[in-house]
Amino acid sequence: MAQLLVRDIEPDLARELKLRAARHGRSAEEEHREILRGALRSHGPPSSLKQLLLEIPNVGEDRDFERPLDRGRAVEL
Repeated sequence: MAQLLVRDIEPDLARELKLRAARHGRSAEEEHREILRGALRSHGPPSSLKQLLLEIPNVGEDRDFERPLDRGRAVEL
């Protein structure tokens, strides 16, 4: 595994990182890894339409989304 060293972090920022780690029940080191993972995941290559459709949660039955039969309306010409 690679190591990453970040120098000259402001004391307030370091304290906030430690507090955030404690709130999540993680070590500061693990919290730093999660922050980096999250930041890099959100900027990855765009998903294909197929992948986006596959990620849609199952929220109901197909019939829940069916349109009622459109009987049209009379039109005067």
